Amino acid sequence: MIAQYHNAPPPEFLVILIFWVSAINLTYGLFAPRNMTVITVLFFCAVSVSACILLINEMNRPLDGLIKVSSGPMRDALEQIGGKF
Repeated sequence: MIAQYHNAPPPEFLVILIFWVSAINLTYGLFAPRNMTVITVLFFCAVSVSACILLINEMNRPLDGLIKVSSGPMRDALEQIGGKF
C-alpha cells in the first residue's frame, strides 16, 4: 500500500503517449480512403489504445479504481512472519 503512492507514472509520460498515439491514428486516417470499413477499424483501434492507457493507470493503483485488489492476503502474510501492520 505504501509503494502504491510512491510509484505514480509521471503525467508527462501519459501526455507524450497520448500525443504519439493520436498522431499515428491521425496519420492512418489522413491517408486512408473514406469508407465504412476504414472508419470502423480506426474507431476500434482508438478504443483499444484508450483501454490500454486505462489499464496502465489502473494497474498502477491496485487498491483503488475500477480494478481493486484486496490487501487482506498481504496483511495475513505480514502477520505470519511477525510484522506489525
